[in-house]
Amino acid sequence: MPTTHLLYLHGFRSSPQSAKARQMAARVAAGHPGVAWWCPQLPPSPREAMALILAGIAPWPKASMAVVGSSLGGFYATHVAEQTGCRAVLLNPAVHPARDLARHIGEQTAWHDPQQHFFFEPRFVDELRALECGPPAQPENYFAVIAKGDELLDWREMTGRYPGARVKLLEGGDHALSDFDAHLGGILAFLDLA
Repeated sequence: MPTTHLLYLHGFRSSPQSAKARQMAARVAAGHPGVAWWCPQLPPSPREAMALILAGIAPWPKASMAVVGSSLGGFYATHVAEQTGCRAVLLNPAVHPARDLARHIGEQTAWHDPQQHFFFEPRFVDELRALECGPPAQPENYFAVIAKGDELLDWREMTGRYPGARVKLLEGGDHALSDFDAHLGGILAFLDLA
């Protein structure tokens, strides 16, 4: 079934102003103006972020919605896909954020607006742990774009997290997927937008 509703989830310290979110929003608006697009600003608390996401998609048709998530957003997207059975595109997804973000407790600045500060609290690590899921129930619903050159996350952990899923493994690249535009065609084809 073609995708009629598309959710985009940004990463840690990121925002709807990220280059990937803006590129994708522009492509969806230009080529698929009938598709509902939502890219919320996620709060630092994982529990609050997931509550916001699940409330926002509650009225959406589960059979024709999809989610795209980058980095920590990929971890959240996995949780959403497991809850709803929808398709998911993961862009260098965080697979052990409770472990990896434990060392980022304290004052943080927003990537796209260094004037914006937030505090990453110790309890957020437990909230991340509570959102962890097992292997994908429907691996065919997943498409991961993973860069071996990711400077923040280990590509072996990322690929190992999604057995049976479609994976586009990039030689080189970076965490931000600076060449995202080159991968958008394949992502949009997988999402089969209405």
